[in-house]
Amino acid sequence: MEVSVSDDDDEVILVCTNLDHHPIQTTQEILLSTTDIIVSDLSAFLNFHTIKIQIHRNRLIEQSMYFRGLLGGSFSESCLGSITINWKLPVFVQILKHMCGCPLDITTENVLSLYEGALYFGVEALLLKCETWFSEVFSPNGFRLTQIQMEDLIQIWTYGLDHASDFTLNLCIGYLARNFMWAKQNICFGKIPYNLLLSSVEHPHLTIESEMHLSDALLLWLESNMENLERQSETEDNYIGILKQVHVDLLPLWFAAGKRNSYNFRQLAEESLGSIFRALNILPIGSLDISGYSDLQHLRIRITEYSKKIDLSNCPQITSAILLLSLIPASYLTDPMQRKIIEQFFINSGHPIEEKYEFPPKLLEPVIFEAVQEVDISKCRTLLIEHAVDCFSQSFPSLRILKVAYLLHIRTTSFLQLLEKCSLVSEIDLTVDVTPLIPASVTVVSSSTAVTPLVPENTSSLKYKTVEIMSFHDSRHRISCVTKLTLEGRTDVNLSLQYISKLCVSLCHLNIKGCIYVTDIGISGLIDRCEKLNSLVVCDTSFGINSVEALCSANFPSLRSGDKHLNSLVGNLQALHMGGCIGVSELSLQDLMSQSQVLKSLCLRGTHLVDRALYNFKGSSLEMLDVSDTKISEAALSYVIRRHPNLKSLKARGCTNLLKGDSSIEKRECSSSSLHEELHAELGKKCRLEEIEFGWGFSSFSLRALEPALMSLKTINVGLGGMLGEDALRELPAICPLLETIIIYFQVLSDIIVTRIAMSLMNLQVLALCYCFGDISISSFKFPMQNLRKLRLERVTPWMTNDDLVILTQNCRNVVELSLLGCPLLNSDSQQIISRAWPGLVSMHLEECGEITANGVSVLLDCRALEDLLLRHNGPGIQRNFISHAASKMPLLRKLSLDVCDASEGGFDIPNYAADRYFLSTLKIARCKSQRCLLNFPVPSRRRSVHVETLVLVWNSNNLTRTVVKERL
Repeated sequence: MEVSVSDDDDEVILVCTNLDHHPIQTTQEILLSTTDIIVSDLSAFLNFHTIKIQIHRNRLIEQSMYFRGLLGGSFSESCLGSITINWKLPVFVQILKHMCGCPLDITTENVLSLYEGALYFGVEALLLKCETWFSEVFSPNGFRLTQIQMEDLIQIWTYGLDHASDFTLNLCIGYLARNFMWAKQNICFGKIPYNLLLSSVEHPHLTIESEMHLSDALLLWLESNMENLERQSETEDNYIGILKQVHVDLLPLWFAAGKRNSYNFRQLAEESLGSIFRALNILPIGSLDISGYSDLQHLRIRITEYSKKIDLSNCPQITSAILLLSLIPASYLTDPMQRKIIEQFFINSGHPIEEKYEFPPKLLEPVIFEAVQEVDISKCRTLLIEHAVDCFSQSFPSLRILKVAYLLHIRTTSFLQLLEKCSLVSEIDLTVDVTPLIPASVTVVSSSTAVTPLVPENTSSLKYKTVEIMSFHDSRHRISCVTKLTLEGRTDVNLSLQYISKLCVSLCHLNIKGCIYVTDIGISGLIDRCEKLNSLVVCDTSFGINSVEALCSANFPSLRSGDKHLNSLVGNLQALHMGGCIGVSELSLQDLMSQSQVLKSLCLRGTHLVDRALYNFKGSSLEMLDVSDTKISEAALSYVIRRHPNLKSLKARGCTNLLKGDSSIEKRECSSSSLHEELHAELGKKCRLEEIEFGWGFSSFSLRALEPALMSLKTINVGLGGMLGEDALRELPAICPLLETIIIYFQVLSDIIVTRIAMSLMNLQVLALCYCFGDISISSFKFPMQNLRKLRLERVTPWMTNDDLVILTQNCRNVVELSLLGCPLLNSDSQQIISRAWPGLVSMHLEECGEITANGVSVLLDCRALEDLLLRHNGPGIQRNFISHAASKMPLLRKLSLDVCDASEGGFDIPNYAADRYFLSTLKIARCKSQRCLLNFPVPSRRRSVHVETLVLVWNSNNLTRTVVKERL
């Protein structure tokens, strides 16, 4: 850049000492002109101890307040020909270049040093440039363009403290508050200074998806800093002060229950549970009396102008009143008149018969949050869906994703019609539990269905309606934006499929897994109308020949391809899951595979799959393949693997044809290397697997041969027929160091194997040891597994006593799903051990565990967050009214399985679902059909065959289905 300088201007020499210079070269110096500064690369000059820079006096006076005072005032230096500069040389040279008009690139690496130098030397132009950079980078849009690293954020905050710079301090606080979800996942989160963390949590722009995320983050920070806090005074006040910022009334039930054992969070967890159950005990729908609250902010869901996702799942205490309170202007909370209206609305919302239950008109002025794109209200059982959708349509105009899973009172068609108010919603999740009455899995003895009213007869349905059925022809609009629809497990979609195909004209992904009442004709009709489908999940349905023909027919001219196969819908499918669909013939499967071109995810579990169908498969893009319980051979599987190098998930359990010939152990071991050399060679060479499931044909040789493909493995499931051997299981943690899930059936275990798993696999979250042989003891579980979330010990710990159970709980503190089968030494005291150690359990299966229920079930119900409970053959002490009692104590209980053998009075009372308003969706009551009920079986091989009839009651979409099925144990 040219710089015009008058020759008459006085010049001054700036003598800059290189403070970082090596002492050996202390005599070296160089004289540079302004031109040298502007046009030269100064990195070479920085090796000199002293740099003298000749620069015009007027330029310094014009650009710098420091030099203006020094050279233009009455200081003695104003007459000197040189001035000594004691500043970091590289930084000062950059500042000098900026003063000479050179462009300057500001980054996170140099901004603080430049800002500090600009402040010291009073270079206002550079100061403004730095502040502009800060404002842009720390702005909401700046996060997407230039993401600040956590270390840099902490450094900038520290600088602001050291230099009393409110400007940088406020920027750091706002940045951390808005991007808290990003920050909590950062490895340096625990290094955030306390005052920065507290200020961001108190900031009005604190943006989180749920109170659980905030609680988790604060507990993680406290755990990382407890040692430092203990050195300070008033330690308890420090952490209680920051935890008090959590809105404990809005925590998920399972999270609050699980934190009752947390040293730091115990008191707040009890407060949270108390609030949740106070809300749920106000019948019939539950609300909250807030008149005693001095701070209504703690009842408001945190929603800011920067919120993109709101997660209220697993919060049964969330009501329409709480939702509305969170969406009205904050100023309403401080206005006495408005507050009175709000309090009255909260009180009235518990009594839907009254006319006042309608939303007060004065409250129907919600704030609009343009950024919100996703809302999850799954398991919010007391939230009126109609009111919720009204709120969403007014406050979240950009809403794209809505998850409303595990809410039984919603009817599919009516809900879709209701969502016409939210015109931009493109993804809907209405999942419920898949019924245990899958036709291929049970033998039905008798069945009947009845419609159960959702409201008491004396209640005005207009005030208490959830989502009523509307005529298919009443809707005048189409939800053209819906591209992804999940209806898994729903039993009310049979007649709705035709309507859905007309309503959701842009449908790309459809999941109707476990929708047992849909017909093959109904599915095929929907396929014919949905030209944009590229993902179809129809597992365990009546998907059959007609549906396959619809997929393969070239009736989609809009696809416009020269290849007739690509004119069919299946030729453009990227995901097809049809596991358990036994209505598809071998020939239909062959035709289906021959036209599949771009599939990335394929599930054919339990179908009539044969080799020829796999040989017809033309695609090469598979990332997931499930052929479990089929007749495919090793050669056919190798053929598919060879063509799909991007395969990450392979499931082939129960494929008996993968191991042909003599089934004796000796011959299997001798022939394993030759039988599977090709299959394992292909997997080892081409794939980098993350999930693998095998049974027959999987051996220790398999594990060694696959080693190159298993370094990134996260899930391994070895079932019946697999023979890993003790040596291979010992090597498993070394071969697969990233494992998160281990499920092992019928293998030989030892203490060394389990100990290595516990000590080596730090990421392990799921451990299932089922029906295994060998000798393991409690010493296997004396090593902490802090990340373990799911634990299944089935027929592997017959020696377990209450003392052993205590040791297990101490080393697996964070378990939320527990299954114990075959622990005959446990007794009723085990209930207290389990409930105290794992109060946040969401799933508990106890079967043939001694006398756990011999004296009834009481303390076990302290696990208030249970959603799935199975008690079978644990002692005949369960009370007759246990079903309704358990459902009232555990508001999220959806699945309950009992056995008449354990009933203290010979049976159980079935609750009135409509009147009691329970969340229960599936109730199974088994009765052993034998002369005596065998409670304790020494080993599976000696077990007597017992015929069992099970009464299964399923509630779904206001229908109660009573079915008696037969199963064989």
